[in-house]
Amino acid sequence: MRLAIIGLVLLVAGGITVATGVLPWQEVAVLVDRVAPILGFVVAMTVVTELVSEAGAFQWIARHLRGWGRGRSVVLWLLVALFATLSTVFLSLDTTAVLLTPVVVTVARQAGLPVLPFALTTVWLANTASLLLPISNLTNLLAQHNLGGISPAQFAQLMWAPSLAAVLVPLAFIAIVFRHELRKTYARDSTRPFGVPSSRASQDRVLLLVSAVVLVLLLPALVSGAAIWIPATVAAVILAVVFAVRRPKVLTLTLIPWSLLLFTCGLFLVVEATQYLGASVLLGEVAGAGNGFPDLLRLAMTGALGSNVVNNLPAYLLAEPLAGTPQRMAALLIGVNAGPLITPWASLATLLWHDRLVRMNVLVKWKGYAVFGLIVAPLTILAAIAALAAVGPGGLFG
Repeated sequence: MRLAIIGLVLLVAGGITVATGVLPWQEVAVLVDRVAPILGFVVAMTVVTELVSEAGAFQWIARHLRGWGRGRSVVLWLLVALFATLSTVFLSLDTTAVLLTPVVVTVARQAGLPVLPFALTTVWLANTASLLLPISNLTNLLAQHNLGGISPAQFAQLMWAPSLAAVLVPLAFIAIVFRHELRKTYARDSTRPFGVPSSRASQDRVLLLVSAVVLVLLLPALVSGAAIWIPATVAAVILAVVFAVRRPKVLTLTLIPWSLLLFTCGLFLVVEATQYLGASVLLGEVAGAGNGFPDLLRLAMTGALGSNVVNNLPAYLLAEPLAGTPQRMAALLIGVNAGPLITPWASLATLLWHDRLVRMNVLVKWKGYAVFGLIVAPLTILAAIAALAAVGPGGLFG
């Protein structure tokens, strides 16, 4: 609700800039042409992931994770990290924050293990693992368009090294700080119920099987080079038809992320107006120029700072005109994707993650979160920029 109110305020403010002529209609038309397919994908993918969750796919994994961990906390943690990474890369960071967080908390509790290292792993990887593919993050989709609509394979070729670094650094930090917790063992079997939501859905084998098949077919389609909103929409329609037959009560308007749409549309409009008024030119004085290692690090740190002050989406939009080369675009994405680890509002995924924790009575103090983030975020950005510089196009180190 709070997100919807903010979105409505932004939309009204953006509408005023259009009505008063501050932002010309021609610019609005260009903006709509650019973001409409992206928002269409976001809506379709949200419906897909919600219905897949209702079918019990995430719960099925939760029921097996503890057994796969072989009674060792560190193995279970690595499996959670792998699952969080794959979920973020192929289903987006918000999916990881919303759907994976309850699963991870439940599994940790059932194993009798501390929740914090598992919860932190989930939210940090939801942000830092979102560099590899366009579908991993809304900022990536915008960058893909800015880069001339390069294919997902070309995008991954540019981002694979910084993406790997951005995953490994937070994991290394958690492995060191929580080393005592990760040495613990747990009982592989438990008489306690799993307590995962949507138990009724998980009993419907038809829904579970169809959802699994749709998801398996969808993932390669999303990286095939076709317009991503098309396979996502097809998958959403197929799942909606199956649910209409098996569980029609699930198909409600709440499946559509109205608050996120309202917030995003309003944000796009307001940021476009500030860009038209020259905000990006002023930001350029801070972000600098050039493709050398110090220049890329400067741009990434600027993006990270902006993300933690306001939010990563406006930080990206304002700095986008400053990313005139693939290397600089990659550096900006590193800053706005891997940098929002300090303040709770730095990314929507972090807010969604915290909301899920509150609902499950898990307390995370923002002061401690910020202290950890002040250490992890700069180290992650530094490592990712170094990786980009080392193996980027031509190799920036020669």
